[in-house]
Parts: sequence; structure tokens; C-alpha cells
Amino acid sequence: MTFAELRVDVVILCCAVTAGIHAALVRSHFEEGTGPGVGFILASLAPAACAVLLTRRPSRLALAATAVVFAGLIVSYLLVLVSGLPVLHPEREAVEALAVWTKVIEAIGLVVAAGCLRRPAAFRAEEIVTR
Repeated sequence: MTFAELRVDVVILCCAVTAGIHAALVRSHFEEGTGPGVGFILASLAPAACAVLLTRRPSRLALAATAVVFAGLIVSYLLVLVSGLPVLHPEREAVEALAVWTKVIEAIGLVVAAGCLRRPAAFRAEEIVTR
């Protein structure tokens, strides 16, 4: 296994963890309302799709999409804390340990994905073994 493969695997793991946590919380967020429930479905499907894409066809585009997903999840949570997120989660939410831990995982995934993108010589899709 190369270092580039290991870094992509870390990003995939971060995608899987955040997708799983968000999926596990869908039901409780639907109890709050349709908007939060739908938001959590999207928050679980997007990183899950990134994990599949990075597993099947790792590429710079897939890494960039994953970085955008992670950044979006982090920013949306910050908005929910500060003012709520119109339509999806209009009410402010209190800080919770699981949410913070999830954002830490997403931040790790974002940093590692961005690192792969910043060093194109270190990441070449053709060097990544198709899993």
C-alpha cells in the first residue's frame, strides 16, 4: 500500500463514519420535523456516495467533491448552531458531543482530501489500485 492509497483510505473511512452517524440520527430528526429529517438523509447519502466513488474510481475530481461535501456539512452545522438553517433545520441547535465529534471526523477528512489535492504528484489516480 502506498502513502497515497492510505490517505484516500482515511478519507473513505471519514466518509463512512459521518454517513453512518447521520443515518443513525435520521429517525430522531424526523421527529423534530420533515426538514431536519430530509437534511439528515442528505447528510448521510452525500458522504456515502463519496465513499463509494473513492473506493471504486478514486480521482482528483472525487476528492474535490468529497472535500466540498465535508466543508458543506461543517458549515451547515455551524449555521444550525448560530441561526438555524432555513427550511431544513430552522431552529438553532445546542452543541452536542456527538455532533462535535462528527465534525472533527469531517474536518480530518477535509484536511486529508485537500492535502491529496494540493500535492498532485503524491496522488495519481492511476497509481491507486482499484479495490
